[in-house]
Amino acid sequence: MAKILTRLKHSLKDIKTWLALVAGLVLTFAYAPFSFWPLAFVSVATLCALTYKQPTKTAAWYGLVFGLGWFGAGISWVHVSISQFGGLPIIASIALMALLVCYLALYPALALAMTGWAYKRTGSWFAPLLLSFACAEWLRGKLLTGFPWLSFGYTQTDSPLNLFASLTGEFGLSLIVIALSYGICTLVRERRWAPMFSISLVLALAALFVQWWHPNSHTGKHLSVALVQGNIKQSMRWEPENFWPTMLKYQDMTRKHWNADLVVWPEAAIPELEVHANQFLQSLDAAAVFNNTALITGIVDYQYDTRTIYNTLVVVGKEQADSSEGQYKYLHRNRYRKHQLLPIGEFVPFEDWLRPLAPLFDLPMSSFTRGERVQQNLVANGYHILPAICYEIAFPDLVRANYRSDSDILFTVSNDAWFGDSHGPHQHMQISRMRALELMRPLVRVTNTGVTAVYDPLSEKQISLAQFTDDVLVTDVHLIGGNSFYARHGTWPWWTILVIFTLASVIWSYRKKGA
Repeated sequence: MAKILTRLKHSLKDIKTWLALVAGLVLTFAYAPFSFWPLAFVSVATLCALTYKQPTKTAAWYGLVFGLGWFGAGISWVHVSISQFGGLPIIASIALMALLVCYLALYPALALAMTGWAYKRTGSWFAPLLLSFACAEWLRGKLLTGFPWLSFGYTQTDSPLNLFASLTGEFGLSLIVIALSYGICTLVRERRWAPMFSISLVLALAALFVQWWHPNSHTGKHLSVALVQGNIKQSMRWEPENFWPTMLKYQDMTRKHWNADLVVWPEAAIPELEVHANQFLQSLDAAAVFNNTALITGIVDYQYDTRTIYNTLVVVGKEQADSSEGQYKYLHRNRYRKHQLLPIGEFVPFEDWLRPLAPLFDLPMSSFTRGERVQQNLVANGYHILPAICYEIAFPDLVRANYRSDSDILFTVSNDAWFGDSHGPHQHMQISRMRALELMRPLVRVTNTGVTAVYDPLSEKQISLAQFTDDVLVTDVHLIGGNSFYARHGTWPWWTILVIFTLASVIWSYRKKGA
C-alpha cells in the first residue's frame, strides 16, 4: 500500500500525468453538442505522444489517467439522473459516479498496456495500438451488458471523414482517428512524414472507392411524419393520477396531424400497462384507420400469467397501405420488444441486495425482461421500419442485426428527461445519426423532452424540435434505396484486415529486431 501511495505521489508531480488528464478532458468538446471534431486528433495524438514506445506500466498509467478525463467529463450527465432521481446523499452519488468513471477508464489503460507489452516483445507499436484499442472497445461494448458510449468515431459524425461510415461503420472511424493521431504524433515528435503520408494515401484511395461505389440514393419516394414530443416531467410520468392526463395530452396533440403518413409517439408515451390500456389503444387504432394512416407508440407490456414485463413499441392503424381495417389487439404480432436493457434503469443486477439500499436501485419500471435480439421490422401504413428503443441505438451490431434490405427508415424512441439540460441527450442524438450514416437510412427519432428530429444521411440535413417544449414536428422523410457496404458485411472485413496487418507488422518488426 505504501508503494502504491508513493507511486501516486510521484505521478501527481509528473507534468505528463496532468497532460494525459487534460487530453482526456478536452476530448469531450469533440462530441455533441460542441462537435469541434478536430480536437479529437489533438487529444488522441497527445495520448500517443505520451505512451509512444513506453513500458507497459507507464503506458497503462497514462491510459488510465486519460480515461478518467475522457469519461469523467464525457459522461458527467449521468450524475444528473443519480442526483435528481437516485435518492442518494451527495457524497454517495459522487462516489458512485467516480466508480463508474474509474471502471470505464480501465479500458484505455488495458489497450495501452497491451500495446506496450507487444512493443517490448516485437518492436512493433502502431499496429498493436490499433488492434489493442479495437479489442478494448469491443470488450467495453460487451462486458456487464456493455457501455459503448463515446467511442472515438462518434467525434467524426459531422466531419468530412463521415463518408467512411457507410463503408466501415463507427468502428472504422475510431481506427481512422487513432491512425491519423499516430501520424500527427510521429510528425511532431520525430519529424517523420512517412506514417502520415501512408495513412493519408490509404484514406484518399478509400475515399475514391466510396465515391465510385456508392449504392445508396434517394428513391424519389417520401412519407410525411408527425413526431409528437409530449414534454412530460420525469417526476410525473409514473404517478397513477397522471396516466390519463398524459394519454389525453398525446391524443390531443395528435388530433390536428392525422393527415401524416405516419404518426409517432416516444418511448413509453402511454404510461398505463398495455393490458389496461386496451380500450384506449383500440380507439387510437380506429382513429388512425379512419384517417388513412398508422401510429407507433411506446408502452409497457406486463403479462400477468408469466410475470414478464417488456418495454414495447406497438403499431396501431393501417398495417398495409391498401388496408381498410385496423390491426390492433393485445399481443398482436406487429410489435417490438426492447432487447438491450439499461442497467439500474431497466434491470437491477443483484437486485435482492441492491434494491433495499436506495431509491436509485428501486426506480419505477426497473424489472424489464429482454426481448429477442433479432426481431421483425415494424410495418406501418406499408412502410418497413427498423426500430430501436433508447439505449439500444448505441449498439451498432444489434441495430444492424435487425436491418433488412427493405427497411425504409431507422426509427428510435427515447426518454432523455432523466438527464435534464445536459450534453447527454445531444450525444444520444449524435449516436443515432451515426447509425443512419452506417446503414444509409433516414432517421426518425422521437423523444419525450428532446432531441426529437429527422435526419437524412445523404444530404446530412437535420430538422429538430426545441428541447423541453410540447410540440409536433411535421415534415417529409425522403426514402433511400440500396444497401451500404457496412449494412451488407458489418465489421468482419475490417477486423480481418486489422488482424492480418498486425501480424504482418509484428513479423516484420520482429525479424528486423532480430537482424
